[in-house]
Parts: sequence; structure tokens; C-alpha cells
Amino acid sequence: MNHNFKVTDTRHDAGKGTYHKDSNDSRSAESERPDSAPLLNVNFFTFIFSLNTSALVHLGEIPESVSGEIKKDLTLAQHTIDTLAMLREKTMGNLAEDEKGFLEHILFDLRMRYVKAIY
Repeated sequence: MNHNFKVTDTRHDAGKGTYHKDSNDSRSAESERPDSAPLLNVNFFTFIFSLNTSALVHLGEIPESVSGEIKKDLTLAQHTIDTLAMLREKTMGNLAEDEKGFLEHILFDLRMRYVKAIY
């Protein structure tokens, strides 16, 4: 099946960083932050690091990015750790050594922090 489509982003003026709300766009202008730093390119390391950060927030080790509050949700922390473990299992044999080592380190660290949080 061949899908030919084109996406044109008209939300920002070239070089001006201003937001134009499309009538079909349900997001508010406040949700767009043109003055914020650009996001990093997504690769295996940034993806795993993002999940790690999410788990640390749920473990109550770092504050939420929006509210700045420290909140513990061990159920969500366990879910994120389980997601990382599933990724390790599903990518077994397909990762470079540095990617494998990074994932193993993150999983070990989060599991130790989780055990500490529940006791």
C-alpha cells in the first residue's frame, strides 16, 4: 500500500517563532513554548533516558517538570521499569554494546531505587 501525503506545518512563522492557532488545532497557544530549548533528536539513548527520568519522577526522586512537586507513584514507577525490562527483552541481540550496557545500567539503578522506595 502506497501512502502519498504531505504535511505542512504552518503554526510558526519562519524565523519568528510565533504560534498561529489552526481552527482544527485543539492545543492552546500556552502549550507551545517557542522560547524553550529544542528537543534532542530521538535515538535509543534519549528514549531510554526519557523513560529513566519518568521512573525517577514516579519514584519521587526528582520533581515533576510542570508543577515542580515531588510526588511518589510506585505503581507508575514499576510500570516504567517493567517497560524498560520489556524493551531489553525485545531488543536482545539487536543492540550495540554501548546501548545494551546503558539499558542494563538504567534497569539495575531503577530497580535498586524502587526497592529502597518500597522499604
